[in-house]
Amino acid sequence: MSPKIEKTTSIDAQLRLLAPSKVSKDDKLVEYETLFLDRFLDILHDLHGDEIRETVQHCCELSAEYEGTRDPQKLEELGRVLTSLNAGDSIVVAKSFSNMLNLGNLAEEVQIAYRRRKKLKKRNFHNEASATTESDIEETLRRLVEQLNKSPEQVFDALKNQTVDLVLTAHPTQSVRRSLLQKHARIRDCLTQLHAKDITPDDKKELDEALQREIQAAFRTDEIRRNPPTPQDEMRAGMSYFHETIWKGVPKFLRRVDTALENIGINERVPYNAPLIQFSSWMGGDRDGNPRVTPEVTRDVCLLARMMAANLYFSQIEDLMFELSMWRCSDELRERADDLHKSSKRDAKHYIEFWKKIPPNEPYRVILGDVRDKLYHTRERARQLLADGISDVPAESTFTNVEEFLEPLELCYRSLYACGDQAIADGSLLDFLRQVSTFGLSLVRLDIRQEADRHTDVLDAITRHLKIGSYKEWSEERRQEWLLSELDGRRPLFGADLPKTEEMADVLDTFNVLAELPSDSFGAYIISMATAPSDVLAVELLQQECHVKNPLRVVPLFEKLADLEAAPAAVSRLFTIEWYRDRIKGKQEVMIGYSDSGKDAGRLSAAWQLYKTQEELVKVAKKYGVKLTMFHGRGGTVGRGGGPTHLAILSQPPDTINGSLRVTIQGEVIEQSFGEEHLCFRTLQRYTAATLEHGMNPPVAPKPEWRLLMDEMAVVATKEYRSIVFQEPRFVEYFRLATPELEYGRMNIGSRPSKRKPSGGIESLRAIPWIFAWTQTRFHLPVWLGYGAATKHVIEKDIRNLQMLKDMYNGWPFFRVTIDLVEMVLAKGDPQIAALYDKILVSEDLWPFAEQLRSKYEATQSLILQVAGHKELLEGDPYLRQRLRLRDPYITVLNVCQIYTLKRTRDPSYSVKVGPHLSKEIMDMQTSKPAAELVKLNPTSEYAPGLEDTLILTMKGIAAGMQNTG
Repeated sequence: MSPKIEKTTSIDAQLRLLAPSKVSKDDKLVEYETLFLDRFLDILHDLHGDEIRETVQHCCELSAEYEGTRDPQKLEELGRVLTSLNAGDSIVVAKSFSNMLNLGNLAEEVQIAYRRRKKLKKRNFHNEASATTESDIEETLRRLVEQLNKSPEQVFDALKNQTVDLVLTAHPTQSVRRSLLQKHARIRDCLTQLHAKDITPDDKKELDEALQREIQAAFRTDEIRRNPPTPQDEMRAGMSYFHETIWKGVPKFLRRVDTALENIGINERVPYNAPLIQFSSWMGGDRDGNPRVTPEVTRDVCLLARMMAANLYFSQIEDLMFELSMWRCSDELRERADDLHKSSKRDAKHYIEFWKKIPPNEPYRVILGDVRDKLYHTRERARQLLADGISDVPAESTFTNVEEFLEPLELCYRSLYACGDQAIADGSLLDFLRQVSTFGLSLVRLDIRQEADRHTDVLDAITRHLKIGSYKEWSEERRQEWLLSELDGRRPLFGADLPKTEEMADVLDTFNVLAELPSDSFGAYIISMATAPSDVLAVELLQQECHVKNPLRVVPLFEKLADLEAAPAAVSRLFTIEWYRDRIKGKQEVMIGYSDSGKDAGRLSAAWQLYKTQEELVKVAKKYGVKLTMFHGRGGTVGRGGGPTHLAILSQPPDTINGSLRVTIQGEVIEQSFGEEHLCFRTLQRYTAATLEHGMNPPVAPKPEWRLLMDEMAVVATKEYRSIVFQEPRFVEYFRLATPELEYGRMNIGSRPSKRKPSGGIESLRAIPWIFAWTQTRFHLPVWLGYGAATKHVIEKDIRNLQMLKDMYNGWPFFRVTIDLVEMVLAKGDPQIAALYDKILVSEDLWPFAEQLRSKYEATQSLILQVAGHKELLEGDPYLRQRLRLRDPYITVLNVCQIYTLKRTRDPSYSVKVGPHLSKEIMDMQTSKPAAELVKLNPTSEYAPGLEDTLILTMKGIAAGMQNTG
């Protein structure tokens, strides 16, 4: 047996020990992972030599032994191996495991896509309803008609009138650099093509080489961002997904919806202007606690998005001109084409195609040629405004609103239909019309978010300047009275002589940007920490005073537990104001925050309060005849409201979506949702199908006794959570020692600070670093803390409650999803790893407290299993269990590496015995040691050489392995 085969067998055998049996016939995950790891270890051997490769494999073996035996001695043995590495070798090993986890994730994605294609070929959807990840549009439509007796017309009517608005945000949870994301996409493509049926030996050889090249390129790329991104960087990163997948993904998805409708007997397409999918953004608009988002940044990102949109349309318009070469057309179109032909100039040498004057016997091309001219000028004007602040392109030669843009395209569409060319009209032209309807001229609509107190400060300065008192000190009634009288008034409230602080100027200049730029660039104005109607009226008044021609809709955001409880009353008071009811014309949006509510009260209480608040808000809206849109501020992690999309939607209370859903897609979830074509398609499908199903087949409402039990559990859970997180005097010290929270900022993954206020404890810490820290140590405290105490309390009070909890789990989607997500997080957790963090990093006097928390973890786990009726975690999801088993050994190595690296950075007197340099020198020059070179990438670190980079690499690797950052 050749050494190569022997080695492959050993990797394959190692993985088979971790995941002994195939989960299904189409399970190729171990095969994919073996291929990736084999290639990677070859590259590691070629670049850094035998000893480094053997060290990595030895660490894998020790970690796998620990996973099998749960013997903590194995962790300490692993610790000794890792601490004996010198600075350069330590970076290479941490980087290797981080890379292996990223490759594991790519193998999983290819496996999921493969299984999905197999299912579609067999039309095998029977188990999709219970699967934790899918919501297929075709299967959903068929089920609504065949099983739930809805007529195809009812389904079509509901579908074409619903809207899903996906809001991309720059929350700092995407820890992977864009340079690496692009390489990962190419690796994914290579693997998919390598396993295609009709591959030739030559194809295979070339793909193998490409795979090797891309894996090596990813390994040789510095994973660490050396500087934090600016808001403009974040916006460009977010917009790259439009360019790469979303732009073409939307019309492709809408075609699939047409096909699914045809399959249930609807011989009509979804109208191109039906708002099925919309896109918004917070990148460059969210200034809540982020001083780097200035009015200038907001202006820049809007102009950049307009330039990108015009560029994307421009790049497609010539293809459309090639396609529409017909001469038959309607009289209406002929007349327009003749007019344009007479007035058009001679030749246009700056175009590649159709640069000569288009002849009149090609009328569609004449019309589209004029569209092309306007797109060219639209793009140029946005480019000049962005670069220089002024433009010599006159506004009248550009498209200034989307109706102007749609009109000539609609004319072509009508004409083709009138001449019997429906099939041609419903080709690329329909796709183009759908893109224009979805993306408009602004690509995305930018939301603005600001804290309520910032508006209060501005109004206080104004009232003091006018010598009518202090707005801050007024009662809510007095504030409302004054705001309404000013909203009805005609005179300007303040002039140029108003004394302004820097903060005030920032707020007012933002409103001036809203007035200056086209109104279709903007979506909602979101007020965080909103508590009273005056918070909303204040923004309405400031928009009026700054001459915002089409004022943005104002959206209060309720986050903390107390604010969520008070939200229905606050919104009700707002609707009693006649001026405001006239202003909103029967439509209101309210945003609810999952992150801060979870941080404030724990996951169980937050989830239940969010559920109840939505129910109450819908009742309030119905009372006043207002159509309410709920805007869900969900993060990627369960601790911040994350979880599988269609389950999250289908577990919302009945009547709370009503065909209108807005939801944030944050940080790393953007890559998971839109990173490549099939992911983009799947995301659009999940949101559309689940929103439709929620409206047409609402989830069951909970029984009154279930509600009472949940109320009782939430009180106990909140008390338990707060008694530890906010009232236990030792907690903050323990949290800072036992987790890498203080080191989080070194990852440079976001433009905003990790704290709202530089000083202060847990309260001022943002939700992302709070969740991030506990995810890194695999203890996940914010997710489970409170569950165990609440469940134990109700069972001890009356043993019959255990049966009631089981009934709730089996009969109420909200409760089932809540429990399943905690079970999933516990399956990713490992209290023994957390115990090692405690042992090495936490002072001895805090050990009993740490021990007490771990015993709560164990108790919570056994109670969750009892309620779910499972013998072991993830009993109902063998695919996820297999994926976690394959991933855990690599994460464990990084955890151990992180623990000892943290110890060395925090305690310079901690001594370790460093062994000889392992990484071989691969260059002829004796001076160049590749591993030593890595140390030089961070010359300004305050720690001993190599420690900071090793630490950051462990954080990134664990985030990749947990598939969540914060």
